[in-house]
Amino acid sequence: MAIEKKTIRLLILEDSQNEAERLVSLFRNSGRATRVHRIISADDLNEALQQSWDLLIAAPDSEHLSPGEALNSIRRQSKDIPFIQLVQDNDSDLITEALALGAQDALPQGEDERLVLVANRELANLEQRRARRAAEVSLREAEKRCQLLLDSSVDAIAYVHDGMHIYANRAYVEMFGYDDGDELEGMPMIDLIAGVDQAGFKDFLKNYRDDEGSGELTCNGCKVDGQSFQARMNFSPATYDGEPCIQVVIRAETDSAELEEKLREISSQDLVTGLFNRSHFNEMLDTAAERAVKTSQPSSVAYIRVTRYSSLLAEVGIAGVDLLLTDLANLLRAHFAGDAQLARYGDDVFGVLQQGITPEQAEESLQNLLKKIDVHLFDVSNRTVQVSLCIGVAGLSETTPKAQDVVDRAHRCADELGDENGLKLYNPADELAAAANRGSLVAMVQQALENNSFRLLFQPIISLRGDSFEHYEVLLRLLSPQGEEVPPADFLDAAKEAGLAEKIDRWVILNSIKLLAEHRTKGHNTRLFVHLSGASLQDQTLLPWLSVALKAARLPSDALIFQFSEPDAIAYLKQAKALTQGLAELHCQVALSQFGCALNPFNTLKHLSIDFVKVDGSFTQDLSRAENQEALKTQLASLHAQAKMTIVPFVETASVLATLWQAGVNYIQGYYLQGPSQAMDYDFSSGDE
Repeated sequence: MAIEKKTIRLLILEDSQNEAERLVSLFRNSGRATRVHRIISADDLNEALQQSWDLLIAAPDSEHLSPGEALNSIRRQSKDIPFIQLVQDNDSDLITEALALGAQDALPQGEDERLVLVANRELANLEQRRARRAAEVSLREAEKRCQLLLDSSVDAIAYVHDGMHIYANRAYVEMFGYDDGDELEGMPMIDLIAGVDQAGFKDFLKNYRDDEGSGELTCNGCKVDGQSFQARMNFSPATYDGEPCIQVVIRAETDSAELEEKLREISSQDLVTGLFNRSHFNEMLDTAAERAVKTSQPSSVAYIRVTRYSSLLAEVGIAGVDLLLTDLANLLRAHFAGDAQLARYGDDVFGVLQQGITPEQAEESLQNLLKKIDVHLFDVSNRTVQVSLCIGVAGLSETTPKAQDVVDRAHRCADELGDENGLKLYNPADELAAAANRGSLVAMVQQALENNSFRLLFQPIISLRGDSFEHYEVLLRLLSPQGEEVPPADFLDAAKEAGLAEKIDRWVILNSIKLLAEHRTKGHNTRLFVHLSGASLQDQTLLPWLSVALKAARLPSDALIFQFSEPDAIAYLKQAKALTQGLAELHCQVALSQFGCALNPFNTLKHLSIDFVKVDGSFTQDLSRAENQEALKTQLASLHAQAKMTIVPFVETASVLATLWQAGVNYIQGYYLQGPSQAMDYDFSSGDE
């Protein structure tokens, strides 16, 4: 399940560049990609308003443009841009004033978490308004097409309000012998009914208004010349020019009317069970979804799957299965008395639509159905067959995007039950977990971020030259819903493509800071190497965010060493240069990993402020060969000449230690010393003895 978040186009009215960047970082930290423009003048705002924007956040005041003036500019240009006003000191008068001017909300400056929640609410509201406007345009286009269809329809169609004609198409006008539809406009419909049937017509119309439902009446119509004819009239609620009315469709009674009705029934039925077919059931679902949106009437959809269907087919054959399904359909009819709509939705699937009730309200009845099925013995050609059902249930409500989505949800719930009698109600909170269970790496990552369920491991980095610090590299791990470890390269690549790499980095940094602060209170002089992805190299808000995070945890800046790879450094060299300079100003150290594989690796170092260099693991492979030892020694000598602290990873055997010592390596790391562990528990003193 790919998770795609729309980029927020954000305007900020704020004189301080640093404060504007801090506001932007709030959204990026919450996982929202952001495109930003800082307003510096009235002309700048007017120019910016020529484009489309999603949100404007205004500081309490600005030297160049007051928030009130900005609001007036937006109003003058009729722009739909949510406006959030920040105020000082939680002043209720200022909040009221901002709301009176037209701001969507006003809140105290510095309440960052509340700001993000308010912004997300306003962005969601904006999306709904845009969707509504698009729907209104589509509706107008649909109304135009409907009007054309009405005018050209061979069926006689009229719209009636309070018993008076407000529209009649050409077929309707001709049916009653008139020359022009204007002659019927304003005429009572009862004038077109033969006198003998007028009393019955009045009673029908009165009852129809009371029920507000569809209805049918057969009576005699009266043409303008006095001739009468028998007509079948179908009544249904409608709107015309925005006004509620009744749509009347009239068909002259012919010998083929009964045949037409039979054909209509056949087209909507499953021939084996006599229930509705899939196509008609989908139409009913669409109608229920429309009713849910218009009247907030909920509905419940049950997806009933016959388990072990292929085994039943092999056991009793196609003819036997048809008999079995017919018997089961009759049992369902008897169980779901009332307004429930039943359909055969697939070979082994039945659908049940219950209007006016929620899935929770339908649960008891469905549980009783399972009990009936559990004890019912089906007879197929004098053979006894037992059947079990898996039932998934989902609800239609005013927030349901599409009826098909509800069927899909109920389908997934049924499939999760296996092959025994069972019932599962759709839970929105399970959607992400379901996608993760289906193997979606992006869903697993998103779930881990939301549930704080990533695992951090720590692998020691040990000094060969004496060091008062204890160093560990922080490694990230993810477990699948089945409890298996997902290869880091797999889930990190998926996270990168889904735009979640930066969010993962922030999670790792925050949790590393938390664990390190706790660990250092026990007297350990510990530093952590923390990875940064290419996304974080490009994130201009990382430095101010990091400064705040370190101060909040009361950690010295040099407690974290930020590590990124040589390939990322080359790909984003300009951004990496700015980041390393900024980290140096924060007194944080920087490590470059996977070093030495580029055509000219030392050229990259010229542009970066690097403290530690971790050579690529390929340099430690097969160090028994003299040429490999020489290549490593040459590279290490060049690094030491530039005063870089060197780290050699993947030390797997004792035999390479002497070579590394002679080469002057500063630090080593590998499974020979200790593999990654959930605890920072390596005994660094053992190496000094």
